[in-house]
Amino acid sequence: MYIIVHEPDGKQILRSKKALKAYAANKLLIEAAGGMVLNQKGELLMIFRKGLWDMPKGKLDDGESIEQCALREVSEETGLTKLKMIRELKTTYHTYSYKGKIALKPSHWYLMHYHGNEKLVPQLEEDITEIKWVNKREAKQLIQNAYASIQEMIKKYYLA
Repeated sequence: MYIIVHEPDGKQILRSKKALKAYAANKLLIEAAGGMVLNQKGELLMIFRKGLWDMPKGKLDDGESIEQCALREVSEETGLTKLKMIRELKTTYHTYSYKGKIALKPSHWYLMHYHGNEKLVPQLEEDITEIKWVNKREAKQLIQNAYASIQEMIKKYYLA
């Protein structure tokens, strides 16, 4: 077993949960959850945020379960409400600077299905400027301009 932590200048490979705990010891931990959402055509939902392609996710609120967070964040960031949680996928890890500290963000990912025709509404206050459903060919192109953890998820669970 190994855990990949995506850092701004590369990645760390940790070989155990114990190693992850030691790595996280001096970092601010910010739990998040999100969804890899597929529609009835098998297309993937992607969002464009801060100049990069991404999938909807966000921070855990107090008293909220990880699953509740994933559904809430996908809904808030995209406007979709008819989401069905299918299963947990994996947790990705990345670091970034937050209020002068190094933050470690574990993002818990879930496979979700969407059936409906609701209008996609980007959450502008979260810097989301575009949302679209993409097929595998387009996903392959878009992940060239995506966060490393998003590339990892899409390659493993959508393009494989």
